[in-house]
Amino acid sequence: MRVVVSIGGSVLAPDLDPGRVAAYAEAIERVAADGCEVGVVVGGGGVAREYIETARELGANEVELDQLGIGTTRLNARLLIAALEDRANVSPATGYDEAAEALRRGEVSVMGGVTPGQTTDAVAAAFAESVDADLLVYATSADGVYDADPNVDADASQFAELSPAALVDIVLPMSRNAGASAPVDLLAAKLIDRAGIRSIVLDGTDPSAVVDAVLRGDHTGTDVVPTGTDEPSYWTGDT
Repeated sequence: MRVVVSIGGSVLAPDLDPGRVAAYAEAIERVAADGCEVGVVVGGGGVAREYIETARELGANEVELDQLGIGTTRLNARLLIAALEDRANVSPATGYDEAAEALRRGEVSVMGGVTPGQTTDAVAAAFAESVDADLLVYATSADGVYDADPNVDADASQFAELSPAALVDIVLPMSRNAGASAPVDLLAAKLIDRAGIRSIVLDGTDPSAVVDAVLRGDHTGTDVVPTGTDEPSYWTGDT
């Protein structure tokens, strides 16, 4: 099975703890050791936001701010690569072709951001589409997809499963509200819908949650399931 895992920067390196990065590397290694081809997209998290806010106060424009964010995602990606040692590409891929080439070499393919105006949520979806991934996993600080922002609405309900089109419909109004917290951004949701990629949105605070989700489909997050698709044969042992 080919899987792309998107790891939020606030999940991988909230406080630059080497033990946490090592734990995520171990989780990725467990998935790869089980026979999966693994691509990883790393986000910028709080560090990126601090750089961006500081630069904004200094008068940087939006493209310059995005470039700062991309740079931070690639620094976080280098942390993960360091922990993975020779099992990953030597440096973060800067484009989808480069990332795909690392997969073909049998490496864990790690990348961060790619271009201004595009979040790592969208990068992960585009990467998954470009390599025909069987599964896309978002390891976030949220525990799934809700019908409203659970940070502000105590009555928000979590979806156990929904279609990619429904994900777009849910994320769209959230993207219009200042300060709203969508589980993935709108472009990522649209790419998932376009490509029909089976996806999982889960709480990645514990790296082992990613292992359970990828290898067995076990998790407490939200499944995004394209219409008419079955569970991956990898989960049922019918490969």
